[in-house]
Amino acid sequence: MRITVLGAGAWGTALARMLACRGHDVTLWDYFPATLEAIARTGQNERYLPGIELPTGLRLEPDAGRAVDGAELVVVASVSRAFRTVTQCLERFTGVVVTVTKGIEYETGLTMSGVLRETAPRARVVALSGPSLALEVARGVPTAVVAAGKDAEATRQVQMLFHGPTFRVYSSSDLLGVELGGALKNVFAIGAGVCDGLGFGDNSKAALVTRAIAEMRRLGVACGARAETFSGLSGIGDLMVTCFSKLSRNRQFGERLGRGESVDQILATMTAVAEGYPTARSAHALARRLEVETPIIDQVYAMLYEGKDVRQTVQDLLSRESKPED
Repeated sequence: MRITVLGAGAWGTALARMLACRGHDVTLWDYFPATLEAIARTGQNERYLPGIELPTGLRLEPDAGRAVDGAELVVVASVSRAFRTVTQCLERFTGVVVTVTKGIEYETGLTMSGVLRETAPRARVVALSGPSLALEVARGVPTAVVAAGKDAEATRQVQMLFHGPTFRVYSSSDLLGVELGGALKNVFAIGAGVCDGLGFGDNSKAALVTRAIAEMRRLGVACGARAETFSGLSGIGDLMVTCFSKLSRNRQFGERLGRGESVDQILATMTAVAEGYPTARSAHALARRLEVETPIIDQVYAMLYEGKDVRQTVQDLLSRESKPED
């Protein structure tokens, strides 16, 4: 199959590598031509996947129009803040578009599939999400994810395309729920990282993650998703790996915040985007719009955008009125 991957970050590169190694004709595009030039020169994406050799048959194309031309399936792996701009090249595309970007557009409250309904109106959209650290996938570590879409045929096609010996793909018809789980978990992972940075123990993080599940489900259902989706791979599964893994950029972001670094310092020195940072702003606005109680999201937002002291944030969460567990 002729496949184009838009975005040569860690996740886009890992998926392009996996598909190319299975014999597909894969083209990789990135917004920054220098990224593709470095890959061509070294045979690796040293910034995002150091030590991982890329197949020689992987084609690199700096022009988005040419990259998409002739593709039967497109994988969009750009950062969320650039997603709408990047996908403008799909206006006339009629094949399947797979979004692997986890985020919520601030201005509209749309998930990435919602953005694609506007930028790629003729495409059939499927989201691929779940606990899938890019470096582990590139190394062939056994991984399970979920493909979700409203078009059953397209969803099945994506499931079969990506499914392999070390990459198990389940399916779901709850596109919105799968996307929201993948986006919101990044916000909670920043909070989990703050716990690490402050030197708290496993009790603290387990409590935060458990309450995050309830909060994720509450907001997701208010948006129209199914409650049970958040008990699956794109909900609890992705939340666990992002909150606990040392490889998680969002957890790292929170840990540095908990150790006393400022948001500006962290943003200036991170080698890759922590999607929880923009998503905290989007999720906070979405929850206010829907009048949903989201205490963890609110406190992470306050730390990131209002300069709230991290220890005061924890104190405010702990001092909330006792209530039944939901």
